[in-house]
Amino acid sequence: MNTSRSRRALRLIAAPAVVALVIAFYFRLAQVNNTTVALTLLLVVFGISTWWGLPEAAIASLAAVLGFNYFFLPPVGSFEVQDPQNWVALTAFLVTSVMASQLSARARRRTQEAVDRRREVEGLYALSQSLLLSGTARTASQDLVARVVEILGVTTAAFHTRLTRETFRWGPDDPLISDEQLQADRDEPLIDPIRGLAIVPVRLGGQALGNLGLAGSLPSEAVLNAVAYLVAIGVERARTVEEASRAEASRQSEVLKSALLDALAHDLKTPLTSIKAAVTSLLGQPRLDPDRELMTIINEEADRLNRLMAEVLEMVRIEAGKLHLNKHPHDVGEIAGAVLAEFRPLLNGRAVDVRLQSALPPADADFEFVQHVLRQLFDNALKYSPPGSPLTISARAGDGRVVVSLADRGCGIDEQDQLRIFDKFFRSSEHRFRVPGTGMGLAIAKGIVEAHGGKIWVTSEPGQGSVFSFSLPVHRGEIVS
Repeated sequence: MNTSRSRRALRLIAAPAVVALVIAFYFRLAQVNNTTVALTLLLVVFGISTWWGLPEAAIASLAAVLGFNYFFLPPVGSFEVQDPQNWVALTAFLVTSVMASQLSARARRRTQEAVDRRREVEGLYALSQSLLLSGTARTASQDLVARVVEILGVTTAAFHTRLTRETFRWGPDDPLISDEQLQADRDEPLIDPIRGLAIVPVRLGGQALGNLGLAGSLPSEAVLNAVAYLVAIGVERARTVEEASRAEASRQSEVLKSALLDALAHDLKTPLTSIKAAVTSLLGQPRLDPDRELMTIINEEADRLNRLMAEVLEMVRIEAGKLHLNKHPHDVGEIAGAVLAEFRPLLNGRAVDVRLQSALPPADADFEFVQHVLRQLFDNALKYSPPGSPLTISARAGDGRVVVSLADRGCGIDEQDQLRIFDKFFRSSEHRFRVPGTGMGLAIAKGIVEAHGGKIWVTSEPGQGSVFSFSLPVHRGEIVS
């Protein structure tokens, strides 16, 4: 404020000084007629009005009239005006210079106002664009306050939200924006341009959301109201998005719960029914020797339940990020051979073609967990391909990865189902009730492969079979040719 006053005082002194220099130049150095002097002084007054303002131009006009009269109109060296025509000339000169100064100052003021309006509109546009980037209601409030300071050029901004009764500030602390001012109930804005303070109520649809406080060089009241409205929209939008996200998460949770209950109910009911029937038959027999066939059923179904519970626990561990891998360099062919030997009794004469790339580098993997992935792929291939159809297991290396694939000659997977086949509890409606399963196997396999830093995918064509593949990183220090 003091700097601005000092500049204005210097300009008020400099304006008549410039006029004095022009008069001295023409009086001492250049011999020209009075018309030339008058026009030059008029141009000087116009320039002062354009660059500095009306008060400076008015003082310059008065100094030009007095100087022109004293040095150029007879009698020279006196302020006396003898010729009535000179009075007309002086009056015309003064009126012209003052009116021209006013017009120039008005045009300058209109230009500055247009520039200010343009900046305000650009600021409002930038603020409206930033609404699209807001996150939660809390972060949106803080971000919007920061953007208001940046866009409007004020010193300090603060926003008190009634929803959580929090106050968000940006910029240096200003005692003018007190908590009492922000928390007060307001129907009309409080604007004090002298102190540079504005407290604007933030409302949307008649609902009071809080108060916005600004300190510094304030924009117009219309802009302040527009900013408050944009802040209200931003906060309400963020709150709506947050509630919609919670509702969607709740809906997804309910969908997953329903899928889990459906899968567990179906998969638990079958073994429990078998166990119950076998035990009831055993209890109804008069002899004490157990029936071997019934005991076999009980044993197999109990194993089935045990595997089901193990899958549930593995899924929980994967989602909690508590899958602890014991990675070492392992030969993928050795892992595949171990799984193939385990499934040999279940193949029932199926041909399995093993195609391993020569000089296959070892993979950096957990032997047991990778076995689990291959078991799941073998189990799926046996379930979803015709009995007796061949299987092909292959492995190749490249780009620092070992890729293992298992191909079958089954019915294939629909293109839409391929997008969701690795999702938890997903099962194709075509096979849901014909083939036993929970829909957790491939999701667990995906979690294990990704924990290794690899990827798993499927390529399939309906009626032609499917190829499930997964990649594992090559053990460091090995060079892939």
